[in-house]
Amino acid sequence: MSKIRVYEMAKQLNVSSKEIIQKLQEFDVQINSHMSTLEDAEADLLLEYYTATEKTVETTEQQEEVSKEKIEVSVEEKKHRSRKEKQEQQQEEEGDTILSIQIPDKITVKALAEKLDQPFSNVMKVLMGKGVMATINQEINFETASLVAEEFDVLVEEEEATDLLETLFLEEPDSPEELQERPPVVVVMGHVDHGKTSLLDAIRESNVTSREAGGITQHIGAYVVDIDGKKITFLDTPGHEAFTAMRMRGAQVTDVAILVVAADDGVMPQTIEAINHAKAAGIQIIVAINKMDKPSANPDRVKQELVEYGLVVEDWGGDTICVPVSALKNEGIDQLLEMVLLVSEMEEFKANPDKKARGTIIEAELDKGRGPVATVLVQDGTLKVGDPIIAGSAYGRIRAMMDDKGRRVKQAGPSTPVEILGLSEVPAAGELFYVANSDREARQFAERVIAAGRERLIQDTPQKVSLDDLFYQIQTGNMKELNIVVKADVQGSVEAVKQSLEKLSNEEVRIRTLHGGVGAVTESDVMLASASNAIIIGFNVRPEVSATSVAEREKVDIRLYRVIYSAIEDIEAAMKGMLDPVYQEKVTGHVEIRQIFKASALGTIGGSYVLDGKITRNSKVRIVRDGIVIHEGELSSLKRFKDDVREVNAGYECGLTFNKFNDIKEGDIVEAYIMEEVKR
Repeated sequence: MSKIRVYEMAKQLNVSSKEIIQKLQEFDVQINSHMSTLEDAEADLLLEYYTATEKTVETTEQQEEVSKEKIEVSVEEKKHRSRKEKQEQQQEEEGDTILSIQIPDKITVKALAEKLDQPFSNVMKVLMGKGVMATINQEINFETASLVAEEFDVLVEEEEATDLLETLFLEEPDSPEELQERPPVVVVMGHVDHGKTSLLDAIRESNVTSREAGGITQHIGAYVVDIDGKKITFLDTPGHEAFTAMRMRGAQVTDVAILVVAADDGVMPQTIEAINHAKAAGIQIIVAINKMDKPSANPDRVKQELVEYGLVVEDWGGDTICVPVSALKNEGIDQLLEMVLLVSEMEEFKANPDKKARGTIIEAELDKGRGPVATVLVQDGTLKVGDPIIAGSAYGRIRAMMDDKGRRVKQAGPSTPVEILGLSEVPAAGELFYVANSDREARQFAERVIAAGRERLIQDTPQKVSLDDLFYQIQTGNMKELNIVVKADVQGSVEAVKQSLEKLSNEEVRIRTLHGGVGAVTESDVMLASASNAIIIGFNVRPEVSATSVAEREKVDIRLYRVIYSAIEDIEAAMKGMLDPVYQEKVTGHVEIRQIFKASALGTIGGSYVLDGKITRNSKVRIVRDGIVIHEGELSSLKRFKDDVREVNAGYECGLTFNKFNDIKEGDIVEAYIMEEVKR
């Protein structure tokens, strides 16, 4: 075909010049105006496109599926000839080698052309031959891409799904000369109330326990201790049974585990879990037998119980270091620290400080004044103020760093825990963090992680569910999956609540956490729960005012708890249909006090008039004066004239006395109410 102008081609195809120009731009062909001349390949491309479009009108709505229909024989023959010529040319140039490429589950047409090392127009021709009308940036599925690659004699393999960030920040091994000694990272593990935090207090000579609710550590902490010029980093992980996930994270980032066992209590369920986590992480275990000051202390029994779990202490011929201590009396602490340094010396813990930092988020929360705050443990390299950082979907530039004593620092080397400011959002505890080359790179990587996570979040939305009707829905077979949204005061608690609730899954219903976050229950949390038919579980947080009203409108069940056991018990009971009854207040009437009488035997009597409803003998009452409730309690007596009565209706007068309350005045309004059980 001789060269043809755009407007002539438009006339030939019976379409507008504007449409031709737009279509060519989609094909990545740059055209200036309707007077521009088209190359033969470009003209052929347009002809084939419009020919194929006429034949495949019904398939254009399903652009990502390969059409089974064949296009006209002439196009097929032409394609076959060009392919044969191409094969002959390739064989001459490269011999008989067959190319092989790896592509993901979905790939854009442009990316596929680059992988195949083909002009975009060639790939477009093949796609149109298959009945697929795709633009340059449109995604096609793996099957379609494979069929296209076959046309160019290229074998296609599916890429293995890998952690996006780990792939992007692949670590290169360090040479022995680059490695330097680093402080050991020690995790303190053990059962609830065996004295883990008290032991850390004795080591740090400060008090942490007094700040924890009920004396139970509910958040992870990281502290650095200086012993004779040598540093040790301690992680204090919660001992509460529900915080298995946090303990496991603690074991994964540490070198040595101090297993605290109470001398008067012995090995308990969480002690066994701690042993398993430490063994799974392949770290050295040092046993600290605490509470040796107690009269009932029996260290030999503890040693005997430890043998059952594969820990044979040194004085019994094994290789597990065991130190008797008393955190309360500050005895044996120095010996314990000496043992930690000894293990560190033997193991030779090393890292390269002269490279970009990477490590783990230990804890993260949303601070009202400072924004997202993360406690991080640097495991490799040196973290500096101003570094662009990425942790999962969170990214940002480090504005400030504080050490474990709250002092501002400019950099942190390996095995150093620091608190950092400057992230875009609260990262997940246990997430790995990396230092990127620039702010832009960090943002781009984070956006890719967010996009990947968003795809996993799209779910079907059945009818609304609440804990009250959960058992009924399970019984009728409507409920196969209970979705929950978890909000807590810190990220570590989010993880712990999620793990504990998901453990309750059984054959009939699976519990799935849609979202876990830090801070108050917000309107967006309620909308997510509404769209996904989820229940919101709040731990140590309150809902915002707007969230409460939206929850009422959308019929979303919000449950708030201070103690994690209560949440577990409620959901367990709901799944078994055994939730305790809920009582709701029902106002039965209002009574106005119009005259006061004093009686030595009865106290103050209110001569009253029932304004509306009725008041009964067993009513609970609240006395309201100028809109403010001044007393809430029970009636002592209800009389009509001199007779005791069971109830008095609206429009009648009566005499009232109140149980343990006489400070009534004329004009006070008495609100009578009863507590009714709400049917589930």
